[in-house]
Amino acid sequence: MKLQKVLPRIHGYLSNLSTSTPLCYTTRLQHDKINVNEHRAKIMARGLPEKKPLPGVKKIILVASGKGGVGKTTTAVNLACAMKVIEPNKEIGLLDADVFGPSVPIMMNISGEPMLNDNHLIEPLINYGVKCMSMGLLVAGENAVVWRGLMVMQALERLTRHVAWGPLDCLVVDTPPGTGDTHLSLAQNLPIDGAIVVTTPQSAALQVTKRGLNMFEKLNVPIIGLVENMSHAICKNCGTRNFIFGNETKQMAEQMGLEIIESFEVDPDMSECINSGKPAIYALPDSIHAEKYRHLANKVFKYLSSKDQKEAIAK
Repeated sequence: MKLQKVLPRIHGYLSNLSTSTPLCYTTRLQHDKINVNEHRAKIMARGLPEKKPLPGVKKIILVASGKGGVGKTTTAVNLACAMKVIEPNKEIGLLDADVFGPSVPIMMNISGEPMLNDNHLIEPLINYGVKCMSMGLLVAGENAVVWRGLMVMQALERLTRHVAWGPLDCLVVDTPPGTGDTHLSLAQNLPIDGAIVVTTPQSAALQVTKRGLNMFEKLNVPIIGLVENMSHAICKNCGTRNFIFGNETKQMAEQMGLEIIESFEVDPDMSECINSGKPAIYALPDSIHAEKYRHLANKVFKYLSSKDQKEAIAK
């Protein structure tokens, strides 16, 4: 059949279809369009995991950074130890959630394969009075962890829910750099009480830090404050402060409406603490760094206490 004869028939069919379309059909389309956002929200809610607390763990604090190499793990290790020092009666835990680059075992001087208890849960290793768990304890020697995302999530599940953490007053979680699956999984599966974000004064580090802060905002994780490492170096001869990496952290904190809860200068002795597996809070108890870590730990305890009071009033 020629195209000229087909076109009028098609046009007539479409004309009849448009005039014969039921009114209820048009109304239904409009109704669906109005509620599309609500419908999407319901679908997303069904897809998100339910937050469940870790058995026996009262509080969970994340220590995070946007950029690597800013002293995040050093902060997490010394914070956990300082919390135990100033509150000896409290049980403190330290989870190394950096599956690909675990360094907590070195800094906490722990090694050896953990044991399983009668409930088939991994017993965390204890040093300096702090319960510790890390992928570095489960992978032999210097073997590299070469896994895809799903395997990483399964490992994270094992490090959290398959470990006999309790009883624990606070679990400090050392997270990997960046804004990846680990942070998303932790925030969606566990009731996180707050996050400490670690940065250095360089512009590159601060830009990445902003991304991490925005991520926590989207995940509804409250920010306790910023910790600034390598803020300056002090001349041993004259005592002058040299801001060798710049001094832009304060400006960024003000822009983000956050507080710099502690600032640490460059100190060569800190490297020795890391290498020896003895945190500064123990190796250099009278140093300015140890004093500041104790101060940081006190701020975390005060934050948690204040949070409990606010939640009690809200109830």
